[in-house]
Amino acid sequence: MGDPREITTLQATTILISTIIGVGVLPLPLFAVRAGETSAPFVTLIGILLASIGLFILTFLGMRHPQKTIITYSQDIIGKWLGKTFSVFVIFFFVILTSLAAREFGAVVVTAVLRETPLEVSVIVMLLLASISCRNNINVFSYIHNFYVPMLLAPVLIVVAFSLKNANLLYLRPIFLGNDLQGMAGGMLTISALFQGSFIITMIIPSMKSPKKALKASFWGILVSGGLYLLIVIATVAIFGPEEIKQIFWPTLELARTTAIPGNILQRLDIIFLAVWVLAVFTTIFSSYYFTIHSIKELFQLKDHKMLSYFILPFVFFLAMLPQNILHMYEIIQYIGRAGLLITIMYPAFLLTIDFLRSWRRKKYVEKST
Repeated sequence: MGDPREITTLQATTILISTIIGVGVLPLPLFAVRAGETSAPFVTLIGILLASIGLFILTFLGMRHPQKTIITYSQDIIGKWLGKTFSVFVIFFFVILTSLAAREFGAVVVTAVLRETPLEVSVIVMLLLASISCRNNINVFSYIHNFYVPMLLAPVLIVVAFSLKNANLLYLRPIFLGNDLQGMAGGMLTISALFQGSFIITMIIPSMKSPKKALKASFWGILVSGGLYLLIVIATVAIFGPEEIKQIFWPTLELARTTAIPGNILQRLDIIFLAVWVLAVFTTIFSSYYFTIHSIKELFQLKDHKMLSYFILPFVFFLAMLPQNILHMYEIIQYIGRAGLLITIMYPAFLLTIDFLRSWRRKKYVEKST
């Protein structure tokens, strides 16, 4: 990476948390309910566990190559050209992920807040913020994430806590098997795809003061972000019930809208929640954008990444504008998200297997030689 090793375990954890918690928090209960009806929390939990497996595989792989990212150590494991080919797929996937996150942000803004503002303006403003911020090094990147994490967690926890006083636990029964298994499996993959931003760990490990503690950072990162997602699904289903949630595009926003702080201090929390959500979207897009330009820099062995931050902006914006409407956008998001699990879970698992086999053969060869 070329940057000094200054990222602590705590900073690595906060980067993961603020990257994972993002634009997907609004439709999350809808995805879970469509898949599992009253079993939505169970579907969410399994999706989180699947995402955890992918993150731990990627972290363990990175700890075996603490000086490099997946773009460079993949070439050591499976060969230069095969590694580069797979890296192109990884980079292109994160370009798409960035564009879809920006488009989803724009769709929410023009629907719920700035109704007269053109969609293109909302999208390009967020992408410009990300591209400008990405011109800094990874230490500044970590400081930005570290600064915003308390602002992301506290308001969401407050909304969940105060909303639970109106919860109806009957909406959560039966806990298991509220829908067919195929539908639940699909929903589980969709929810797992919401954690794909955790792929940023491969960029963090080479800059950590102690790469051996990367597993600890991953554990706390997925525990906090996954726990928050699970609480949101439980609270939303317990308040609205599965059938009502199916009629709402962004149930989490509706949950904030119907939640009040006792004593009429604040009768609606949706405005505060939306402000927090904008921060969450920014940090998520910031991470995927940062990963993209640094991966391109490493793939083509460039000296600097700054010019790339503006260079890829038109491509990301063009891709963001491709979905025809909100329904089409969410169809693409679910399809791309599930397909992307091949890149974010299966590809690291493949690399780790090959890496283990190469180490085992090398060890056997050394034993025979001695």
